[in-house]
Amino acid sequence: MKPRPFRRMRSSLRLLLVSLAAVLSLPPVRAAQPAAPPPPFTADGFAVPQPGYRFQFPRDHGSHPDFKIEWWYLTGHLYAAASAPGAAPRRFGFQATFFRQAGPRGGQDANPNFASSHLFLAHMALVDVQTGKFIHQERLNREGWDAAAAASTLDVRNGDWSLRLADPADASLQPTLLLRGSVHADATFALTLKPAKPLVVFGENSVSRKGADPTAASYYLTFSRLLADGELVLQHEEKTETLRVTGEAWMDHEISSSQLSAGQVGWDWLSVQFTDGRELMLYRLRLRDGTADPASSLTWVDAAGLPRKQPFTWEVVARWTSPRTGATYPSRIRVSTTDPADGKPVEFFAEPLAAAQELPGTLGGVPYWEGACRIVAPDGRILGSGYLELTGYAKELKL
Repeated sequence: MKPRPFRRMRSSLRLLLVSLAAVLSLPPVRAAQPAAPPPPFTADGFAVPQPGYRFQFPRDHGSHPDFKIEWWYLTGHLYAAASAPGAAPRRFGFQATFFRQAGPRGGQDANPNFASSHLFLAHMALVDVQTGKFIHQERLNREGWDAAAAASTLDVRNGDWSLRLADPADASLQPTLLLRGSVHADATFALTLKPAKPLVVFGENSVSRKGADPTAASYYLTFSRLLADGELVLQHEEKTETLRVTGEAWMDHEISSSQLSAGQVGWDWLSVQFTDGRELMLYRLRLRDGTADPASSLTWVDAAGLPRKQPFTWEVVARWTSPRTGATYPSRIRVSTTDPADGKPVEFFAEPLAAAQELPGTLGGVPYWEGACRIVAPDGRILGSGYLELTGYAKELKL
């Protein structure tokens, strides 16, 4: 009889040989291939965001006319003194958006009658949380005397609406911004916006992916917490009301030539400013069957301004149907994710401060819902404020 140690050794050797034979019988495994680099241009001649791009400021706050689409997107929450003793401060949500879209790159589709084929679309909106009143306005102008965007610094305008740097030469990551806007004759505002933390670049290696198509990507630059201070003037039938307002805002600057891949019909986007000094941004790229594209993403921004991605789930808890367009939008969202600070699960709800915050897209665009929200814990605690954008519910997007 063999000694026990020898028998155990022989048994182990037999198992090893059997395992080795099984492995050798498998087909060869191919080494992982690196993802193909994106092309420098789209099929219609526009630039595509490239990995490793080194941003330079203030230049990259400005316009990028080699790319097909670009937007400077501001949303925020403003507070004014209470209208009566003992009452809560008055609260407003605002949106101010400047879009640039390039026309065809030469060829027979280009219009020779215009020196520039860049179109500038702009949206302004204001919601009075106390009354639930939502007002909005859209503008569409061709580049020229009534609309323009500088390429050397942040200086974009559409009529008398404007967004610019207080110092056009400010190359820092926390420059002061000046915003002027209005909504018809009902409201005007002038805000000074100062970043509470440095600029965030979302994505990996300078590029934010939006789908499997190698051209579906953007440069995604964000001021995730801007301290707002300024004046809001409301025009009522019987009087003009001038309010000193303060609050917080969020600004996205996206530069792209294609925001969607095949099969994507729209997106759900949420920005959150938590009371603990952190922020969160997610975008859920919706496929035609209602599911999320794998390129969907959630990113936390810590107190120092550093981004960190985490997995998430998105659940629609309630819906609202627009009486104007008939589109049905999510109206209460449950988001579940992980807190990168401690690795624990986190759950919160995004609840609109007013149901009717839909922009109809009357000037050649598409209807979408863009609204101020409160961020609420499952136990009812207020965790912060947010803005929610819902596109592709009234009509599929084509970007």
